[in-house]
Amino acid sequence: MIILDLMSDLGYRLSATTGIHRGDRAYQQDQVQIIGHPRVAGCALAVLADGMGGKSGGRKAADQLILTAQQLFDRYMPSTDDAGAFLKQLVSEAHLMIRLTAITAEQEPHSTAAAFLIDPTRSCDIIHAGDSRVYHFRGAQMVSRTIDHSHVQRLINEGKIAEAEANSHPQANLLTGCLGMVQAPPMTLAHIERLEFGDSILACSDGLWHYFTPQELGAMVHELTPREASEMLVTKARQRARGGGDNLSLALVRVEALTS
Repeated sequence: MIILDLMSDLGYRLSATTGIHRGDRAYQQDQVQIIGHPRVAGCALAVLADGMGGKSGGRKAADQLILTAQQLFDRYMPSTDDAGAFLKQLVSEAHLMIRLTAITAEQEPHSTAAAFLIDPTRSCDIIHAGDSRVYHFRGAQMVSRTIDHSHVQRLINEGKIAEAEANSHPQANLLTGCLGMVQAPPMTLAHIERLEFGDSILACSDGLWHYFTPQELGAMVHELTPREASEMLVTKARQRARGGGDNLSLALVRVEALTS
């Protein structure tokens, strides 16, 4: 677990934490990181990857997304660069590098991507590809979440199944797009104009969100500190998996007012 307390000179701080667990799998293919900007206070990037493709292939894909994020964010300047364009570049470049890995290593590495970038003005830009999600909570209330690039989400959109049936559907783990496939990954962007004090942004892999309703997630991120919420979410997901849990990971950031 990584815990960050990123101060801003604009009257707020970002209280942030990550959580990760191998679950009941033999290998850990999830990766997650929250990066504070090296030169700009109150600016942070969270990146989460759920790797797929065997014991080493999926991990290589997830690692490549994190490495690309670190390299690009070091050059990002919130005062001049466009956050949405930066996030699209991050996913595109990571996808290209994963494809090159597949060619040279004769593997089929793939990864989801879920990332959000908070600027010093408290604006927040979000991108995702695959079924790793990003949630926005105001207090305990969910304001929005990303919509999965998955087969069951397509069935929901077409009215063929109800959303309540998605988790138990036999093809729940099939994606319609992700990083590392032959075709370009889907890249859905979202923008939050201004995060309020008490808002939380949660990125998580399907190994975590599968076990919770939005109401449960909202209650935990609101009532607990980010560190406590992360620990509780991982613990409860492990309990509810009952020995059959996937890798799971999360990145949680809450915007808090500075007190004198």
